[in-house]
Amino acid sequence: MSDAEPYRPPKRPWPAKFWNAFRAAWSAVRQESSFHVHAVFAVAVAAAAGVLRVDRIEWCILVLCITIVFSAELMNTALEHLAKAVDRSENPHIARALDLGSASVLAAALGAVAVGSLVFLRHLLPV
Repeated sequence: MSDAEPYRPPKRPWPAKFWNAFRAAWSAVRQESSFHVHAVFAVAVAAAAGVLRVDRIEWCILVLCITIVFSAELMNTALEHLAKAVDRSENPHIARALDLGSASVLAAALGAVAVGSLVFLRHLLPV
């Protein structure tokens, strides 16, 4: 392939794409310590939602928040792996990109905490 030709990833059938995505997600959950922290909080949120008997819409909102946090963490993990593949030396641009990736996880997590607080406080505080 010459420099003028754009990169074209190999074609994969849909089942292979799904298999690779599930395998990568499972690998991240097993190997990345930050996923363990998020998983503990996700289980705690689900338990609290069950105990407080939140309604269907609130469940949907809580599940969406959990999904957003996990998605942000997966993107941050992907960015970390890409950074290691590109340059292992000290690079301020890569360091900044990694910090921004971490900030996106923080923003998602803080948003999830805010939403969860609003949902749970409605059930905990008298009207």
